Amino acid sequence: MATTLVTGVGLVGTSFAQHALKRNEKLVFYDFMPRTEYLHRKLGTADVAVVQKDIRDLPALTEAMQRYRPETVVHTAGLIGPRVVESLHNGLQINVMGTINVLEAARLTGVKRFVLISTFGAYDRRRFTDQPINEDTPRGPGSGYGNSKATKELMAEAYQRLYGFELLVLRLANAYGLGHFWGGSGGGEKVQMLLEAGIRGEVARIPQAQTMDFEYVYAKDMGRAVDLATTVPMPEKNVFNIGVGQVTTFDGLVAAAERQFPKLEVEIMPGKAPDTSVSVPLDISRAKEHLSWEPEYTMDAAFEDYVKDLRAVME
Repeated sequence: MATTLVTGVGLVGTSFAQHALKRNEKLVFYDFMPRTEYLHRKLGTADVAVVQKDIRDLPALTEAMQRYRPETVVHTAGLIGPRVVESLHNGLQINVMGTINVLEAARLTGVKRFVLISTFGAYDRRRFTDQPINEDTPRGPGSGYGNSKATKELMAEAYQRLYGFELLVLRLANAYGLGHFWGGSGGGEKVQMLLEAGIRGEVARIPQAQTMDFEYVYAKDMGRAVDLATTVPMPEKNVFNIGVGQVTTFDGLVAAAERQFPKLEVEIMPGKAPDTSVSVPLDISRAKEHLSWEPEYTMDAAFEDYVKDLRAVME
């Protein structure tokens, strides 16, 4: 039975796990503050191991990998968006040095494949054209979050070149689905706030900072992409955009929620304007060609499915 170690008990890791468990994969979650209630909510009574340690602790990472001997590591752990710059030094220690530690532990223990979860936020938005963004677009947008993700990729590339393990990088659009959002995914939390308000019959109060246009991908599509990245024979290309190939305006996002809940009321909470608003979608043709992946859920179908998941835990 193959074993995969997943750093981070969050939306990405658990969505991948839902697919991996169907293949009878043995899973080990590594997280300094694992949310067991959330883990059980997403995976039920599945028998998974949990190591409660920090990715900044290289000896602990190495010990965990020596103990469980994973063939594959899926690295999802890290801070997102504004959480990175609440304390930039701390954010970079977690995102960058934490990633270097995971890479080093993987090297020391002979991990065969390393799947790095990155983001479309790694692209330098200052250089965008009017064409869909492919994987060769320059990285490093200048923000703490985007630059930390670009640096993580560069460190992984350096390790792979020197030590020869298999490396796949997935640059995700804004993933949404049943989550806890501790890591700082404001976009994912915003979607959940809209749908939870609809279920409760309450007003959805959305911070002005989250009223940007964005590209979204449903967690169950995203989880399937991560699962493919862990299982396909090593493809010719190793960096992939995972999105839907179109940008949704904030009004379009609200309209999709209103199709689920026609009486939904939304209030924008005044505050800081969005830092970024995406106008150009991801080019996902490489993922289609080399991973045989493309999204299966439209936003309407995803919201309908998401509402079922939310009702199951709210009612």
